[in-house]
Amino acid sequence: MGKDTLCDFAAKHYPVRNVSSITPIKEIAAANGWQGEKTPKARKFLADLKELFTQYNDLPTRYLLEQYQEFLAGEERIMFAHIREGGEIDKLKKQVPGDCITLLVKRTGDGPESWGNASDDDVENYHYDYQYDNSRPLDEAEADFMEFLEKILEERQRMQPERPETNRESGKQGSCHGF
Repeated sequence: MGKDTLCDFAAKHYPVRNVSSITPIKEIAAANGWQGEKTPKARKFLADLKELFTQYNDLPTRYLLEQYQEFLAGEERIMFAHIREGGEIDKLKKQVPGDCITLLVKRTGDGPESWGNASDDDVENYHYDYQYDNSRPLDEAEADFMEFLEKILEERQRMQPERPETNRESGKQGSCHGF
């Protein structure tokens, strides 16, 4: 069970927008022969291509900011933005007003110790607001994750100051994730 399954659980309880900074990169890669494989070689290819586009025109962040604007204009209450690179998480947090929560979802023993690219290998070096251990069996995972998410939302609601420039009135919550 992966991070998207957890986002799907949340979507059963809240209107959710689930986006990833790698999406426009995957679209470019697919148009040029990548077939969706998740091998270390393919992961490095996507990470390298993402880094090139980040340096060239910041495509991943521009894509996420477009998605964020659609989120604000839409009916969703929670936006999950999947980002692996700590610097890219910080960049988005600086450009998004209001509460942007960082969450690392990890599963003990999942994957090799090294993927051979900085995006995957350094994901745990970032200081996240929260970490979720995604090792529960599928039949227990939804209840466990929703309890975890509810606690975060309640805590953040209490912490959020009464300011008109926040999204408190709409009840919207942004969440920047590193996975």
